[in-house]
Amino acid sequence: MIHCACAIFVRDKRILLGKRSPDRSTCPDCWDVIGGHVEPGETVQQALIREAEEETGVIPLRFVLAGRLQYEAEHHFFTVFKWQGGEPRALGNEHTELRWFTIDEACALNPLALPEYPTFFRTLQILN
Repeated sequence: MIHCACAIFVRDKRILLGKRSPDRSTCPDCWDVIGGHVEPGETVQQALIREAEEETGVIPLRFVLAGRLQYEAEHHFFTVFKWQGGEPRALGNEHTELRWFTIDEACALNPLALPEYPTFFRTLQILN
């Protein structure tokens, strides 16, 4: 089973999503959370920190497990309330842009990377 670590950055009752690059083999041009595959020998938490730093340039400091979804892999979602490194920014070729959304705005995006996202996003406890 493939495992993915996913960061849901939270600020001012908004979540951070990235628009996946059009050349990505998985979910091209879709809005998605930050994250990726857990590498051999890594914990899910270590993968979360590595993926967040690779994709946004920031390091999660305070995060809690928000839930899991099964969709072609087991996705472990963490709500990230505190990070270091300033404002998250799109690094590398994973995303073409990053943007903050309210839950309602995020649920209305089309296309989203996972069909379960609207239901899942509405369960998030984002009051920090």
